[in-house]
Amino acid sequence: MTDSEFMDQAERVLAAIESGCDRINDATDADIDNQRVGGMVTLKFANGSEIVVNLQKPLHEIWLAARSGGYHYRFDAGQWVDTKGQGEFFARLSADASEQSGQSLVFEP
Repeated sequence: MTDSEFMDQAERVLAAIESGCDRINDATDADIDNQRVGGMVTLKFANGSEIVVNLQKPLHEIWLAARSGGYHYRFDAGQWVDTKGQGEFFARLSADASEQSGQSLVFEP
């Protein structure tokens, strides 16, 4: 994967996170505040907890940090998968956002 291909795919992820927050905030009372600075999106929840997603361009990875831990994802076969076999990016983001908000939330690519 070239740097340009990585950035195209990774930007889609960040845009999906932002639109997912808008959709969730419209449909629920989760009240997720999302802030984007360059290649990093921070999700802030009402209880003060955060999830941070940032791009690691030199490694062609997306990193996710949440209460449950830190995860590294690489694009493989059309999806972002954890480098240590912990599953797909949006499944992990949904699980962590659900746990940190106290309600069932779903993020999608």
